[in-house]
Amino acid sequence: MNLHAESPRWKSTVVNPGATFQEAINSLEYSGLQIVLLVSGDSKLIGTLTDGDIRRAFLKGLTLDSSVDSVVNRNPLVVPPEIGRDLVFHLMKANKVHQLPVVDREGSVIGLHVWDAVISPTALPNPMVIMAGGRGTRLRPHTENCPKPMLEIGGKPMLEHIIERAQADGFSHFIIALHYLGHMIEEHFSDGSKFGAKIEYLREESPLGTAGSLSLLKSRPRIPFIVTNGDVMTDIRYSDMLEFHTSHQAVATMAVRQYELQNQFGVVKLRGIEIDGFEEKPIYRSHINAGIYVLSAEVLDALSAGEHCDMPVLFDRVRERGHRTIVFPMHEPWLDVGHPNDLKLANQNIEISK
Repeated sequence: MNLHAESPRWKSTVVNPGATFQEAINSLEYSGLQIVLLVSGDSKLIGTLTDGDIRRAFLKGLTLDSSVDSVVNRNPLVVPPEIGRDLVFHLMKANKVHQLPVVDREGSVIGLHVWDAVISPTALPNPMVIMAGGRGTRLRPHTENCPKPMLEIGGKPMLEHIIERAQADGFSHFIIALHYLGHMIEEHFSDGSKFGAKIEYLREESPLGTAGSLSLLKSRPRIPFIVTNGDVMTDIRYSDMLEFHTSHQAVATMAVRQYELQNQFGVVKLRGIEIDGFEEKPIYRSHINAGIYVLSAEVLDALSAGEHCDMPVLFDRVRERGHRTIVFPMHEPWLDVGHPNDLKLANQNIEISK
């Protein structure tokens, strides 16, 4: 357990009344504390907002430009500055909260207690499958003699970062799908014992896509399992996504991120040949596949052994069979390391976070 009351980081969680979801997400990403404090101009605490609140708001149709006012928790649990460390711990544990604002008698925010749950995660039996068989052609020449997941970020392979992040959430059983230069991955990780994990391998004789290697699983999982691409660097809590999948009784869940694309030009709106209005450099928003999934055993019925299949195709098959397929809106830091510039950015981000 690691409790902080006076860390200066808490000040980066503060946003003004009327803030947009985009501003709240920026605060979450910058602070890394998974909470936003809505504070008035005179430092009074108005309410709090967590990453889960934002996720639920997006599911209700709110957008990045919407105000957070409608979903703010205006009666959060708070503590006075004089409260002891042991009582803070018991309050957080009893109320299942990881953040506890410190508020003085005038209602002003003066600190934040944060419980870093990654120090003692709950052990989870759910396996994680990591797709690591791709050739990484867009990352050449880096991948000419090295599989993409073994490219180093901050001095160690990208795949090792993914495994460590999952271990911080309580996962310990990993299944790695191999093809291109797969022997290098096996030689590094072996059975996983030196990394405090159990690691098994699926060996593709030919490329099977982002889902096809699941047909090679030796035993059918009895519980939902995580699947992630081996080139996705993120701070997502895999355990939160697993809980989300289970609580919504889904068979297949896909993590998605909102992606913005701004038109470089002013748009002229027409009605026939008549000018109907103008829009200066509009922003178009869509949701993109983040390459992380939670799947229940039923999805395996939609695969044939050794058949090439990508995840979108698998999700379509599952949906056509009448099963529930849903999205997990994520806003955590995320990077698909697909190009040399992405690899450079990932290394820069690691250095900044140290």
